[in-house]
Amino acid sequence: MQVELKRLNDAVHFQAEGSTPNIQVHIDGSPEIGGEGLGVRPMELVLMALGSCSSLDLINILKKQKQVIRDFSVSVTGERADAIPAVFTKIHMVFTLTGNIDLAKAEKTAELAVKKYCSVHDMLAAGGVEITYEVKLK
Repeated sequence: MQVELKRLNDAVHFQAEGSTPNIQVHIDGSPEIGGEGLGVRPMELVLMALGSCSSLDLINILKKQKQVIRDFSVSVTGERADAIPAVFTKIHMVFTLTGNIDLAKAEKTAELAVKKYCSVHDMLAAGGVEITYEVKLK
């Protein structure tokens, strides 16, 4: 796996591209280091990676269980240390699903998706980050 980053201005705005051609992500730093609000911040990308990694498996497993998902979202909130480096200490995810879904199945599936199949979770947890989650049905 490889990604490429290219600086786009004289500040800290980058365009990143992964292995899928023509798919870019814009990344920018905080205003304190010259960021101009032209992209997501690197630590936001970490939260996005955790949320998406867990969600992909959660959705796929629920579909295999014949659960009907009409809508899905995940909210990921992280708390960071006051020291430098300001690593995440706690992360909480809220999976919100709408459809014909059994809550018990969704909760069990979330546990598998987050704790068993998500490699982003495992990397963060190995570094001491406390990761919690909950499932809500609408």
